[in-house]
Amino acid sequence: MANTQPQPVASKAATDAERIKGGRSVLVGALFLMATSAIGPGFITQTGQFTYQLGAAFAFAILVSILIDIAVQLNVWRIIGVSGLRAHEIANNLLPGLGVFLAILVALGGFVFNVGNVAGGGLGINSMLGLDATTGGIITAVLAVLIFLSKKAGAALDKIVVVLGVVMIIATAYVAFVSNPPVGDAMKNFVMPEKVDFTIITTLVGGTVGGYITYAGAHRMIDAGVQGPEYIKDIANSSATGVIVTGIMRFLLFLAILGVVAGGAKFATDSSIAGQAFGIAAGDLGTRLFGVILWGASISSVIGAAYTSVSFLTHKNTSALVKNGMTIAFIVASTIVFVAVGKAPATLLIVAGAVNGLILPVGFAALLIVATFRVKNMLGAYRYPLWLLVVGWLSWALTVYLGISSLSGIAKLWNG
Repeated sequence: MANTQPQPVASKAATDAERIKGGRSVLVGALFLMATSAIGPGFITQTGQFTYQLGAAFAFAILVSILIDIAVQLNVWRIIGVSGLRAHEIANNLLPGLGVFLAILVALGGFVFNVGNVAGGGLGINSMLGLDATTGGIITAVLAVLIFLSKKAGAALDKIVVVLGVVMIIATAYVAFVSNPPVGDAMKNFVMPEKVDFTIITTLVGGTVGGYITYAGAHRMIDAGVQGPEYIKDIANSSATGVIVTGIMRFLLFLAILGVVAGGAKFATDSSIAGQAFGIAAGDLGTRLFGVILWGASISSVIGAAYTSVSFLTHKNTSALVKNGMTIAFIVASTIVFVAVGKAPATLLIVAGAVNGLILPVGFAALLIVATFRVKNMLGAYRYPLWLLVVGWLSWALTVYLGISSLSGIAKLWNG
């Protein structure tokens, strides 16, 4: 009988090890959800335009934006992960009503941009298979809906975003290889840029950690039950890795386009620079691969925008059935707008742009205040690193600048 005493301890240790191992698997899906949510149609368009505009010097903008993104996500994931609360729940605990305000901003911005994501899926299928873009958009939406109809939607979501991310990186890497870019010039400009454009840097940051994208991976993480100080190391690694995956995709896309730009190719102004570059670099195969990448970026963003927006409209006790139903309704509604209009209406895009400019500074400030002043002890006994708070507040100051710049630019568009 004496030999039976240690067994519960051993059993508990084994259970904890299995739980942490399962948590790490979930974190892979969460980091890819964040990364693929950032890699949307706008991401591809911006990379093409800025590569054409700056040439090899765009490498420096990519590097700086990655470092800023990591600073933001290290804080967002850690605070949400340790507290076990979603961003709007933290904001509501800090100031009643603030979380509701944040949820409305995220849902509104996510919905409008999701219309653009569905449209991007249609264009991707058009480039890939030659089908009508409207039909392609509907197919994209249907496939996204099927994920959330699954009884194991969470597990399916984790696997699909990983596959989409890997496919996009491999396809882009191939075109980057055949376009024969001046890699030496690009690497030199990483640290010694020929030109620095801070407007472009802030635009990249806003596009990769702005709006719903900021919270996509962190919310997926706690929805899957990964939370608490015991996961700190894995949470930190995953949050940084997600940004690095996005950065790798951006850099490969930059190289693929740079090879064509450096070769002196001329581009039509009424068509996607990235799409044209892929066609010039690899012919018909390049055009179809661009379609694969654009479609992968679009459907992953449809999934990410819908999932994250709904996560702000529900709470941890909401049943999976209700969450999935709301997510499906979100996708269907944005698809109906796309079919009716062909794209997100200009007025809605202006409003959504203004909303997006507010989401990061408002939500990020709430998280940092909770970590700095230990408001209502939401982080329990966890001692938050001082260096991370300093980096976080400096990053927040930049998000305020981003928000002001976004609102100023949108005001000009509105008045113009």
